[in-house]
Amino acid sequence: MHELTIAEMARGLREKRFSSVELTQGFLDRIAALDGQYNSFITVCAEQALAEAAAADAALAAGDAGALAGIPIAHKDIFCTDGVRTSCASKMLDNFVPPYDATVVTRLKQAGTVMLGKTNMDEFAMGSSNETSFYGAVRNPWDRERVPGGSSGGSAAAVAARLAPAATGTDTGGSIRQPAALCGITGLKPTYGRVSRLGMIAFASSLDQGGPMARSAQDCALLMNSMAGFDPLDSTSAQREVPDYSAGLAQSLEGLRIGLPREYFGAGLDPDTAKAIHAALAELEKLGATLVDISLAHSDLAIPTYYVIAPAEASTNLSRYDGVRYGYRCEDPADLLDLYTRSRGEGFGDEVNRRILVGTYALSAGYYDAYYKKAQQARRLIKQGFDACFEQVDVIAGPTTPGPAFGLGAKKDDPVAMYLEDVYTLAVNLAGLPAMSIPAGLADNCPVGLQLIGRHFDEARLLNIAHRFQSATDWHQLTPPGGAA
Repeated sequence: MHELTIAEMARGLREKRFSSVELTQGFLDRIAALDGQYNSFITVCAEQALAEAAAADAALAAGDAGALAGIPIAHKDIFCTDGVRTSCASKMLDNFVPPYDATVVTRLKQAGTVMLGKTNMDEFAMGSSNETSFYGAVRNPWDRERVPGGSSGGSAAAVAARLAPAATGTDTGGSIRQPAALCGITGLKPTYGRVSRLGMIAFASSLDQGGPMARSAQDCALLMNSMAGFDPLDSTSAQREVPDYSAGLAQSLEGLRIGLPREYFGAGLDPDTAKAIHAALAELEKLGATLVDISLAHSDLAIPTYYVIAPAEASTNLSRYDGVRYGYRCEDPADLLDLYTRSRGEGFGDEVNRRILVGTYALSAGYYDAYYKKAQQARRLIKQGFDACFEQVDVIAGPTTPGPAFGLGAKKDDPVAMYLEDVYTLAVNLAGLPAMSIPAGLADNCPVGLQLIGRHFDEARLLNIAHRFQSATDWHQLTPPGGAA
């Protein structure tokens, strides 16, 4: 049953070919047997999951079930879950058990999903390889000596290895799309504000956005139907009507204009990855789309702009972890200053401390105008560059990553090289746009992701394009070697 899509599972449950308890137990057994190879889960909720599955079976029998009743999923360990540890993969929150659910968790629970557990991630979502986790690195199911991408690497690895049919992720600068690309699954980063951030532990508040990670665009559409929508408790939530994301999946691509930024196909792009991307684009042409060469103005500003704004916001958001209210506290502090400095120094990992220091510096007196204000001005230029492109085309396409998954430890000690892994994804978050990554081929026997970028609140179009591509190809159906045994 672990090879079924969410749509197929939902149909099987309603036709009573199997129960949610049987389905959930099957995934729990796979996690117990296989996750030692991948380290994709931090917490497994076996007892709770089986209880939720039994409740879903009862609701299905009574004819009073939600749209996703009985479907097992996993949540990235950045979403608060009532009564279940939410660590953000950090020593700082290793003992934190929230008294409430994040809105995303609540909505998926109301739709009837069953929570298998909480997935591993880069600490506080800071990283591109899932090597900064307090609980150890996650390994890519396609090659266990390679990274799965980050920060939602645990969610991507769990879905790729068929340990969960779907998982939630968050994307601050590519953290859904990049691991989806490296693990060969489908991941959608919605428009900023489309999915509630309430209960999603903050990294960079103007960039963070939750979204679905699954094997197919159809499955992501089903999840988005439950996840998206206005949340009055989230001041950044967009008050817009939510369409049925499943309704337009089969729409024709005739007349669709796809922009190809020349900046995404130049130096730095792995040749085999480029070959796979061009083959995927040719497939979209066969489906009726027209390819248009464009230039994405100011795209070269994305990395320096992001790595001023994101650390600045992280510095502010993480100031609350002081050893006083909740989270890690050092032993036997000499005084209040010692409590603060040792709790934070011991509780945060190297990458988190690095970003806090950079962000604090950028916001400090005498440097705010030179760095943070300039970065915000550059952010406006980046958004205007996208706006100009969307006057010519309907969507923008290109590679999700510069190449396939790299080796564990290969870039861990070189922060700049690690940051460059997000060169094609960061600008999307700075502009608040929706984007997704879909499997589009192999390079060096590992997955390649095609990135699709849309206008604000145009997730339905992206899902339509992805679904039509996946209906014509089978890249999203490939199984990692030994990963689905």
